[in-house]
Amino acid sequence: MSGSFAKGWEKGDETSLSTKVKTAVHPPGPLKPRLDVAVKRIEGQIQRLDQASNRFNERDKSTFNQVIDAYSKHDGSRAGVYANELAEIRKMEKLTMQARLALDQIVLRLKTVTELGDVAATLVPVIGVIRDIRNGMSTVSPQIASGLGEIGNILSGIVLDAGAVTGMTINFESMSEDSQKILEEAAVVAEQKMKDTFPELPGKTPVGETVRDRT
Repeated sequence: MSGSFAKGWEKGDETSLSTKVKTAVHPPGPLKPRLDVAVKRIEGQIQRLDQASNRFNERDKSTFNQVIDAYSKHDGSRAGVYANELAEIRKMEKLTMQARLALDQIVLRLKTVTELGDVAATLVPVIGVIRDIRNGMSTVSPQIASGLGEIGNILSGIVLDAGAVTGMTINFESMSEDSQKILEEAAVVAEQKMKDTFPELPGKTPVGETVRDRT
């Protein structure tokens, strides 16, 4: 790591008058410790997602058994109600699983950032992913969604400050193929995990499909 980058990365860049003027209003501070804080917060949200997933698993088992019980008693109406409830539970579980997988990838990427110049290239797509995960989780867990919003703000601040130090222009509006790739890979893995983890109901097909969807 070069000397000037190291200072901006770990202790703040104090090497030029232009940089001092540029950062006087909004000093970047040490970016590496701030990035470490963001990583720890993301790991905290991963733990929350694991807890939510465990709760969904318990609800899934209970509701699945209720569906089977209703089928065994030839109570199609009650079975349909429970089957629809089960489908909604599995939709939320899939969103939770997808979010967790995507955040795992984000943590790996953030832990590999070693140069100040790599911050924007790494964080801009990550911010896009966190934004999309936050939106998806808003109906599943407002608390997790709120935490992800705060993390997104932290990362956005780091990117802006890195841009101030390096003189780079940051374009947050451009759609990142890297962001889309992270989300798509998480969705594929989550779909397979759902199929491998949760048993299908008698006469039912894809996870998340309701009885009403088939009529």
